[in-house]
Amino acid sequence: MSNEMSNFVFMGTPDFAVPSLRALVGMGRVAGVFTQPDAPAGRGGQPKPPPVKLAAQELGIPVFQPESLKPPEVLEQLRALAPDVIVVAAYGRILRRAVLELPPHGCVNVHASLLPRWRGASPISAAIAAGDLQTGVTIMRMGVGLDDGPMFSQRAIAIEPQDTTGTLTPKLAQLGAELLAETLPGHLRGAISPIPQNESEVTLCRTLKKEEGQIDWRKPALEMERHVRAMSPWPGAFTFWNGKLLKILRCRLADGFSGGEPGRVFAQGKAICAQTGDGALELLEVQPEGKKPMPIRDFVNGQREFATAKLGGTMDDGR
Repeated sequence: MSNEMSNFVFMGTPDFAVPSLRALVGMGRVAGVFTQPDAPAGRGGQPKPPPVKLAAQELGIPVFQPESLKPPEVLEQLRALAPDVIVVAAYGRILRRAVLELPPHGCVNVHASLLPRWRGASPISAAIAAGDLQTGVTIMRMGVGLDDGPMFSQRAIAIEPQDTTGTLTPKLAQLGAELLAETLPGHLRGAISPIPQNESEVTLCRTLKKEEGQIDWRKPALEMERHVRAMSPWPGAFTFWNGKLLKILRCRLADGFSGGEPGRVFAQGKAICAQTGDGALELLEVQPEGKKPMPIRDFVNGQREFATAKLGGTMDDGR
């Protein structure tokens, strides 16, 4: 099948999906874009359109924002668009069998991991938190299971020591768009045979919740340093002090200290550190509740007692 004649439907929601949408526009006609409904954002709770919606509007592509893909009328909308293939990138909705079987060339997913490692909703955060040295993207044919379909192509990149979810996501988004552009035409021509995933190597990750950002100071410093990077920018790594939430935005492993009470803050030369269950973290940037991010030194200059604080607990007992 000639890719110039291809008719696409795209499904995606966050920033990660936008480069793949733009790449798809260069390969054929995008008949419609499905994305999540506008969601309340900010203190005012005003509805905010997802990034994919804004990109589709800029590109002049019709946008559909159903609450679910289950209603018959939504399936009829999809059928009317007559896609040769549906391309999905971080859509955030489960595709039921009727949708998966609708396009003649199936549904193709741009997944932000080297499958079968990190099937699920938060593969970028999971790879950083686990200390993986590399991650990547996989172009795969979607099945009814969770990211378990056969793979068309993969490409890996290194996870740099300072990478956060916020810095790694755009790298993978661009990589995914490039690999999609290289892979999809061959799939449409029937020139690529997808390879089944090795089920013995599967690892899973779930949707992140806000409370998962909380730091457990009893864990090793190495694990907590990765946790801080994995939770950035959302939900953010946080702890409690004096009954208020304190975000730890940046930190690094502290040298030459062991022992002490987990969560106890101490000065080491000019550095401000926090003891963990094994080793210590040097705190670099924090964000007190209701305030802007600031270097740790600025925070300590205004809160002298923090230099010997005990971190952890909850709003009730984190004193």
